[in-house]
Amino acid sequence: MLRNNKANPTIMHWKQLIGCFWPVLCAFLVFAVVLSGCADSGSSGSNPTGDNDTGDLVVGLTDAESDFVKYEVDIVSLTLTKQNGAVVDALPVVTRVDFAQYVEMTEFLTAATIPVGRYVEATIELDYSEADLLVEGSGGSAVPVDTNDIIDDTGATINRLTVSVQLQGRNALIIAPGIPAHLTLDFDLSASNHVDLTDPAQPMVTVNPLLVAEINPENPKIHRLRGPLKEVNVTEGTFSLIIRPFIHVISGGDDRFGTLQVVTDGETFYEISGNMYQGEEGLQALDQQQVLTAVIVIGDLNIAAGRFEARQVYAGSSVPGGTLDVITGNVVSRSGLQLTVKGATLIRAAGSVAFNDELNVLLSDDTTVGRQLSKDQFSISDISVGQRITVFGVLNGDETQLDAVDGHVHLLLTTVKGEVVSTDGPVIVDLTAIDGRKISHFDFTGTGIDSANNADPNGYEVDTDSLDITGLDAGDAVKFRGFVTPFGHAADRADFEANTLVNVSNVKGLMIVDWFPPVSTAISDDISGDGFSLNLSGVGLFHRLNRAGVVIDLTQLQNPPFIEPADSDSGLYEIVEGGRRQFFFTFDSFVEELKERLAADAQVIHVIAIGMFDDANAIMTTDVVSVKLQ
Repeated sequence: MLRNNKANPTIMHWKQLIGCFWPVLCAFLVFAVVLSGCADSGSSGSNPTGDNDTGDLVVGLTDAESDFVKYEVDIVSLTLTKQNGAVVDALPVVTRVDFAQYVEMTEFLTAATIPVGRYVEATIELDYSEADLLVEGSGGSAVPVDTNDIIDDTGATINRLTVSVQLQGRNALIIAPGIPAHLTLDFDLSASNHVDLTDPAQPMVTVNPLLVAEINPENPKIHRLRGPLKEVNVTEGTFSLIIRPFIHVISGGDDRFGTLQVVTDGETFYEISGNMYQGEEGLQALDQQQVLTAVIVIGDLNIAAGRFEARQVYAGSSVPGGTLDVITGNVVSRSGLQLTVKGATLIRAAGSVAFNDELNVLLSDDTTVGRQLSKDQFSISDISVGQRITVFGVLNGDETQLDAVDGHVHLLLTTVKGEVVSTDGPVIVDLTAIDGRKISHFDFTGTGIDSANNADPNGYEVDTDSLDITGLDAGDAVKFRGFVTPFGHAADRADFEANTLVNVSNVKGLMIVDWFPPVSTAISDDISGDGFSLNLSGVGLFHRLNRAGVVIDLTQLQNPPFIEPADSDSGLYEIVEGGRRQFFFTFDSFVEELKERLAADAQVIHVIAIGMFDDANAIMTTDVVSVKLQ
């Protein structure tokens, strides 16, 4: 359903609309979005539904990797539309979100009790009027984007926008009593935004949004839950938090965002006011904390069991926003007891949140060090270049240096990305990024046992002893998640200790290509039931494939992309033209209709497909395709 909102004079109607379904075990949905400018009149409000029964819905928010250092906007409202047209509000208050901070995890946004029934549309209203966007400049520094330079594809400045996601047919959101449903929204920054750095000091950002919606996701990311403690049940191994998403202050008993139960086990790690625990001992220590104590949980959403399972729990003064200033970022260089941290999100002791592109950190032998997923004590020698860290200390007056001499450092799971060079012995990777940061930012001086053995980003050694690397070959694009080897130990140990591997070649990708102006030659003349190729001549701003945050520019491939059906007898295919959407459940029927329209001089605005991509032959094998025509 397309909402016909009255447009603000400065905002043009968005041209992009994608509706496509991704059938998996629990209904995996992918849709591009209609963004239409609307008057600044707030959200629509709840309509009476007449339903007596209710069910539970938990909503999470995540993002795909991008070139944005910061992408902070306001979510004004989140509404769900039932099949009968009734609208239900699911977000209690305006919530400010930095989408760039949620590349490797999903943040719980709200847990709402809503009327039972079939929901066919989710709508988010975004306010860009006070957006705070930082892009990575050519020299690596964070460059701010003026709000007047955040535009749509017509060049009009974006203020407030409505994002509508169609959840139709068999893949609708079903709310039933006693069966919690989970909706994850992924605002894909890489696929949705084009950054123009023609003027390095004044970047232009064109937004052409793509939203991924997953209902009961089959393979969810790690989730983060934050909020004040509500209750602990040591006997059942559970505790509950009052949800406070993103940067909402963790204090007080306001439960408008809902509450969520957390399940623990003997493998759950705890850091409570600087003390480390594991298993029931940690839960008992949490039980000793006062009600409404600040807590952050990192864990897994177990859809099959219908519960949230904790890996790591932080509580008390181990949660940012207490008596110390706290920064989180990646170490880009180290000299003795001084670190340089890039991408430092700063939370002041008073509760304010800021962003410092680079910040120095002072250490001492008295600085305590802990590590995620461990109750062991570590030392400052474990802090090396590339490592993602959270540091508790005292910020100096000009906010350029954090004194952690008597403070605490927590080593966080770090993600390295690159291309496999060799799998003989330690896996050798040619690094392209660490936690989304370009490798050129990192100075590996001092990481080795001597200057000749410093970590080499072009030949980065990854210890994969705990992982199955069967099928991993030279040339594969990979992501490893783990911890950087202690400072000064490269060469006598691998550079990185991995505990998670993602072979991007085995991950479904999202392909988006648009043509501006629209053209009739975008799809090959030999289109058939076997597939069709794309002619990239005249492409617009978007011509990329995104797989687990690894983005390929399709115009740089040797062969033009070819789209073929995974199964000619099933799938979900769509043609959008003139505001009308037509769905097909076989590739042959989709292709026949598409051929007729192209023969009648229809012009292609965009093509979107989701599936497995063969890099060597540039073939996308898919059962989800959306084509928009003019």
